[in-house]
Amino acid sequence: MLDRLSFPQPWLSLTLFITWQFLSDGISGGSAVLGLILAWAIPQITQGFWPDPPAFIKAWRVPAYLLRVVWDIVIASVEVARLILSPRPARPAFVCYPLELEHPLAITILASTISLTPGTVSADVSDDNKLLLIHALDAEDDQTVIDTIKTRYEKPLLEMFQ
Repeated sequence: MLDRLSFPQPWLSLTLFITWQFLSDGISGGSAVLGLILAWAIPQITQGFWPDPPAFIKAWRVPAYLLRVVWDIVIASVEVARLILSPRPARPAFVCYPLELEHPLAITILASTISLTPGTVSADVSDDNKLLLIHALDAEDDQTVIDTIKTRYEKPLLEMFQ
């Protein structure tokens, strides 16, 4: 009985509750109660989709990673705007990125981070989870894209998950 009342994904529940409070029109008793109900119910309903619970070994590194991603989104937005407004043509490219990450959640976070950053999109993950196909709007060469992603995103994710 107590297992049904517990939070199977406490970090997801906390994130859902905080997100609900931000989306609500002010914090009130009803908003907090509904946020708690959603924070409990959504992980209960989606529990079957979580075969392995997320294993953040070094969770204290998450805020720094999020700040880096937000900063990179701002910088990339300016660079894409400059590219669009400049007469120089873009140099689009598909890049096969070799993954060191093994945990499915870590690969998903990396692919999402790449897609959130303007000018790049994660297009596909290989069946064996060893390659990530990335489309870059403006790439000097494949190795530059690979090195940038490896140092900016994959290395911190490796530290968080391993």
